[in-house]
Amino acid sequence: MSIVIDLKTQKYDRQLRLWATTGQQALEHANICLLNVNSTGCEIIKNLVLPGVGHVTIVDDQKVTKDDIRSNFFLGSDSTDLPKARCAAELLQELNEDVKVEYVEKSPGQLIENDIDFFEPFTIIITINLTDNHLTTLASFCHNSSKTLIAGESKGLVGYFSIQAPEHRIIETHPENITDLRLNCPFQQLSDYVATFDLDSLDQTDHSQVPFVVILLKYVELWKSEHEGQSPQTYQQRQEFIKLLRADMRTPEEENFEEAISNVWRLASTTSIPSELRRLFEDSSCQNAHDNSPYFWILTRAVRDFVENEGQGQLPLSGKLPDMKSDTCNYIGLQKVYREKALSDFNAIKERVKGFNVQIPDETIELFCKNASNVRVIQYKILNENQLSPEKLVNLAKNEENFCYYIIFKAADKFKQKYGYLPSSIEDLSNLKQQAHLLMVGDMDVSTKDTQEELLKSDTFDKVLTNYIHFGDLETPNLAALVGGLAAQEAIKLITHQYIPINNTCVFNGISSTSSIYEL
Repeated sequence: MSIVIDLKTQKYDRQLRLWATTGQQALEHANICLLNVNSTGCEIIKNLVLPGVGHVTIVDDQKVTKDDIRSNFFLGSDSTDLPKARCAAELLQELNEDVKVEYVEKSPGQLIENDIDFFEPFTIIITINLTDNHLTTLASFCHNSSKTLIAGESKGLVGYFSIQAPEHRIIETHPENITDLRLNCPFQQLSDYVATFDLDSLDQTDHSQVPFVVILLKYVELWKSEHEGQSPQTYQQRQEFIKLLRADMRTPEEENFEEAISNVWRLASTTSIPSELRRLFEDSSCQNAHDNSPYFWILTRAVRDFVENEGQGQLPLSGKLPDMKSDTCNYIGLQKVYREKALSDFNAIKERVKGFNVQIPDETIELFCKNASNVRVIQYKILNENQLSPEKLVNLAKNEENFCYYIIFKAADKFKQKYGYLPSSIEDLSNLKQQAHLLMVGDMDVSTKDTQEELLKSDTFDKVLTNYIHFGDLETPNLAALVGGLAAQEAIKLITHQYIPINNTCVFNGISSTSSIYEL
């Protein structure tokens, strides 16, 4: 009987392998707003439209110019003097018929000043080249209404974007290796299963089909009997343990023993609670979890209580078993042991959840149990509210060229507020430098005059200032595509609540081909 795959599954097959149907559904329910049509903004939307985000609204009141056409692939060659928002929306709509792309021919700044409720329906608001005064107002609105805000700029060969979001809770962080075999502290069912094997009595065929988990635990017991009950911990002890395994290989190519040797490191791996998770256990949202708390915090509290009681200091077992050299019977037997333990842990946590007057789906509880060691919470800060100490800001500016570009982007915005245009010629250099000085004194609170002069006169700062002027207030399509891809990737993480997004500012430098993440 052939399996019938629906058209949507075929269309989004690759991304479904990354974030599954739950992530895809979250994308399809997202409502995105883009403020200002330029190359970077269109690249972000392109990378959200293609995977099937639900709804997009593009806001811009400007007309298309020839310079716009030269830098933006989503403005046609015949679109001069036509509304930017309409032209971009029409071409972006062609990328995916599943997405609804609309446009509004209004000034983003005027909407922010006079009709802030316009943004109420949106889940994520993306701004490009928005002035700081408007961004501050919008950031405050998004903070109060629990909306995600992504603000960015791109000029020449450098661009950046910053993220503001409500408390971001992630269950599926997708770490590279989450296999928990408990080899350094086997649970009773696993010890009982291992005890059923007598390696010495097995013939050559059966001996070569024993799972490496069983081999390791068998030989660990032998090691403990000769080393006062201690398993091999140091590097030298593990090397001696490996020699013990090699000595008992019946053939030089016995794959299961080779697997055991390559997994000896697991004997020393810790199964203690990760520091990130301990911080969550100590968080007031966990300690004071109640019926109306988000599912995440109720489940965190249930896992914490499990660890302190039934778990005996251990997290719930995921039950996942890696591929290994073994016959079907042995592998299924071992798999059954791990799955039964995982089910037992799941049921214990489920009982604890019942202590809250809330219905959490079994699938969500199971997902949390499987990922408990890697769950994350990110507390984003409000954009344009500097949270760094002057000392840290000065240290970044002295040692990080990419951070200097971030400062210049902000200084250029102040320049525009004063002079009505962005700095783009060598005559603007001194005034831009003055605005950078005012930015340090005002927004960044760098009050020491010597420090200000030291920064402004440094070679790095001079180079960054000169490069920004040379960019000439122009976007380059390749850099816009790259920054747009980076920002869209983070937006997808935020929408799907999968993988770990940045916190909170990314600067990409196309001159040196480097990127930097700053928590500002």
